[in-house]
Amino acid sequence: MNSEIRNLEPKALWNKFADLNEVPRPSKKEERVIEFMKQFGTSLGLQTEVDAVGNVLIRKKATPGFENKKTVVMQSHLDMVHQKNADTQFDFDAQGIEMVVDGDWVKAKGTTLGADNGLGVATIMAILESDTIEHPAIEALFTIDEETGMTGAKGLQGGWLTGDILLNLDTEEDDEIGVGCAGGVDVTASCSYTEETIPSNSVAYSLTVNGLNGGHSGMDIDKGLGNANKIMNRVLYEASKVTALQIVSIKGGSLRNAIPRESFATVVIAEKDQATFENKVNEILQLIKEELKLVEENLAIKAQTIETPKMTMSVELSTQLMQSLYAAHNGVYTMSAAIPDLVETSNNIAKVEVGAGTIIIKCLTRSSVESSKQDLVNKLTATFNLIGCDVTTGGDYPGWAPDMSSSILKVMDALYTELHGEKANVAACHAGLECGILGQNYPKMEMISFGPTIKGAHSPDERASISSVQKYWNFTLETLKRIPGK
Repeated sequence: MNSEIRNLEPKALWNKFADLNEVPRPSKKEERVIEFMKQFGTSLGLQTEVDAVGNVLIRKKATPGFENKKTVVMQSHLDMVHQKNADTQFDFDAQGIEMVVDGDWVKAKGTTLGADNGLGVATIMAILESDTIEHPAIEALFTIDEETGMTGAKGLQGGWLTGDILLNLDTEEDDEIGVGCAGGVDVTASCSYTEETIPSNSVAYSLTVNGLNGGHSGMDIDKGLGNANKIMNRVLYEASKVTALQIVSIKGGSLRNAIPRESFATVVIAEKDQATFENKVNEILQLIKEELKLVEENLAIKAQTIETPKMTMSVELSTQLMQSLYAAHNGVYTMSAAIPDLVETSNNIAKVEVGAGTIIIKCLTRSSVESSKQDLVNKLTATFNLIGCDVTTGGDYPGWAPDMSSSILKVMDALYTELHGEKANVAACHAGLECGILGQNYPKMEMISFGPTIKGAHSPDERASISSVQKYWNFTLETLKRIPGK
């Protein structure tokens, strides 16, 4: 359990991570973790401030001999993605994360781990608490609500920070030095409809799609993982070819930034078509399992009869909805022509909620090119407009353009080679980092993102490499020693 975590090396970091993981910290409900950070900073006698939106800033003076180095902003976000397996009993609002060691990995018991971005937060806490680590003046910035809108970064005012260099500790491969990221925008389609009475001689089915891996809707979007919402729609669409199918309800996915792992639907068909319907569901299950067998070996699709409800969507609108979801783009849209192997633009059909006269479809569209992002938003808007849905956008945030000439990049790139005998992967990523937003108010600040190896972020399979955390910790401490002078 968590006591085992506290004995891992480096103990200073892992102990702070264990402390942090005892504090519930869902996005938009960060009151407890904000207070936790305030108490931490003041207990060390350090200047600790909280701004109007809830970001926490803790300032620490340079250690002797480092007073003439540039001030460094060390930044991580306090909130974490809350995802759990369907059979896991866990209350994210009340419980601390239960962690276990599995070989070289730290995992959670059936939930997300919070390594994204808790390991970054814990790193900064350990450095602030130490009286032996050498470093320049530090401004430790802990932002809120990164995962569901980046409202902390958006609300950060110019002039609060005085640092020259920002180290964002939110990258998930320990050989990567991040110099750019994608921007993103939430796309929501919604409309209402009039339900009708279910015809006589009908039978209702409950359908379940589960067993998928899920994952980060940016970093994992190019891995070919199954999207539960698209799979469910494909099953329904194929079944509708052999029987007049009416949708009663659909509930799939949860968070915009997580590839959906589960979807649940209720449909009604004519009683006489039961055998045909069940055969078609089994047929499409085998096809999809064969297609995804290398990446989704635990995929399951089940259909079972249930008590027939009273009201449903019409056959016509059910068909239109299935067609619309089929046409809506999901996954990689374009690859970057400027940076090899970088996803430029993508979309995640993250959440589908249908029933009781309402349709809501939530997406997260990402791109490192603003015009391409808008092109995909237009495509989604046109698709959902065809079934009468209104489409709105929100939470728009900019990308972060690489600065390949920055002094801190040259320092860290050379340092990585010195420490490890090989070149770092200097790259932009398809995730949304806060650097682009922060740079709007601090355009002259040099920025770098890096971190330890974390796999399966935004899913219950999230895990952090123990050996990688040690590697990253050493790299961080050596970087602080080599910050350029003023």
